[in-house]
Amino acid sequence: MRAQIRFTGMVLALLATLILSVGTGSAAKTDSIDAVQSYEMAITATLYLRVLDSEGTLQATGSGAIVSAGGSALTAYHVVKGAARVEAQLSDGRVLSPVKVVSYDELTDAAVLELPDPKTAKLTSGAYPYLTIRSEALKFGETVYAIGYPLKNTPIITQGIVNNPKAKINGRDRVLTSSQIVSGMSGGPVLDDAGRLAGTISGSLRTMDNIHLVIDTNDIRKILPGKLK
Repeated sequence: MRAQIRFTGMVLALLATLILSVGTGSAAKTDSIDAVQSYEMAITATLYLRVLDSEGTLQATGSGAIVSAGGSALTAYHVVKGAARVEAQLSDGRVLSPVKVVSYDELTDAAVLELPDPKTAKLTSGAYPYLTIRSEALKFGETVYAIGYPLKNTPIITQGIVNNPKAKINGRDRVLTSSQIVSGMSGGPVLDDAGRLAGTISGSLRTMDNIHLVIDTNDIRKILPGKLK
């Protein structure tokens, strides 16, 4: 009789463990965030970029994303190519200058920027707000959000899915997404549904309507400072 009671207790304990496991799995799924939360989490780490020539004339504008408390940031290389000077503006209107281009890969269109020291920028927290870079590869159909500045003081967010996580475009891997991209958003962050940076906006695909190009995090990591890889 005692053996039967012990056996029944073991079965009940096992069932309880299984129920808890299922509950934990369900909770993990609720970690996904929507567009409102994504924007609120990312906008303070999203930059409006002004690219100037040697005479101080505006050459181009674009977007960027801060990825470290010390001020490392990402953008698309074509945004800063040939720049004599780069300026960045935070979402609160604060202008940061000069911004240095510390590394880039013209083939993948990825570039790493260095913002002024946080102390020089007189940030309240003493550090820059930043986005965490996603480590795992994107999958077909995942929800993603793109953020950027088509106009000064006018950030926008668009929602889409990953149409292809690793498409060969002109001999290089690209993430394809249906998140709408317009001029000025190049270099801005693409977020996954956990609010992590899942890529950098590169441009649009002329041969497909409403399909846009994103620089993969693997290509980004290749040019990041060692401590951020």
